[in-house]
Amino acid sequence: MAERPAPTRTTSTNLGGIRSYRPLDGKLAIITGASRGIGKAIAENLASKGASLVLNYTSDSSLSITNDLADSLTSTHNVRCLVVQADMGTPTGPEHLITSTKNVFSHPKTGKFVIDIVINNAGVAKDQFIPDVSVSEFERQYRINVLGPILVMQATMPYLPHDRSGRVINLSSVSSSEGFKGQTIYGGTKAALESMTRTWARELAERATVNAINPGPVSTDMWEKTGDDFKAQLRPYVQHTPGSAIRPELDEKSLVVDAEKAGGRPAYVAEIGGIVGMLCTSDSLWCTGQVVCANGGLRMAM
Repeated sequence: MAERPAPTRTTSTNLGGIRSYRPLDGKLAIITGASRGIGKAIAENLASKGASLVLNYTSDSSLSITNDLADSLTSTHNVRCLVVQADMGTPTGPEHLITSTKNVFSHPKTGKFVIDIVINNAGVAKDQFIPDVSVSEFERQYRINVLGPILVMQATMPYLPHDRSGRVINLSSVSSSEGFKGQTIYGGTKAALESMTRTWARELAERATVNAINPGPVSTDMWEKTGDDFKAQLRPYVQHTPGSAIRPELDEKSLVVDAEKAGGRPAYVAEIGGIVGMLCTSDSLWCTGQVVCANGGLRMAM
């Protein structure tokens, strides 16, 4: 666990003579699985909006990159960052995350402590066809993808605002609804998370809005490791996704080269982070209990 210095908070910054509006200035956001990929992009977006951040990671191998991310966000956006190692797939991990956050961010005199934003991003995936589905893999994915967010919310609830200004965003997937082969377990975990999103939106109505987003393919390390069979399965969907049409003059060369096989391009992580950032602002107050499109239109493609 590593703390970064607290900057002076302002409602705007002046970068090269240009004033930048920071709609989340003074807010505290917790992001699980923040070390890389979508979690990192979300952290960058929220920091640019002025939020103080708690960056959670799980494995020892992620310590260095999470600390580097915190240093970068602190220096670039003048925000406060706390790095916390905790496994969201264990009974004690979420509680440790919130306790560590409270120890650092509580007001030194009054003890006041509020968690404004919770991003349930940590998750795991592994495809298994019906004959190969194992109890151990079922338990692993449901423990991290479903039980983990529940435990995070249990630990967080005492500290959410009481004026409907809180924001909870759950990271789901188009796999919850599209029935991709091999995703008996993973798709089920994301469908469960979407159901929980609707329940929490009602239970927390006086505290926070609760929404989910449903990314399709995203340009991350995980996407790069997907095999030809999986891309072939996705290809018809990607081909009919409005946002996925490749732009040779604009898109990353690796995605341009891969476009023929994949049917187009996946999302950039910043595009996913931007949708989460939008849902975290006060402008999203009238949106709750929803699964918000974060897939360039793939969800309507087939």
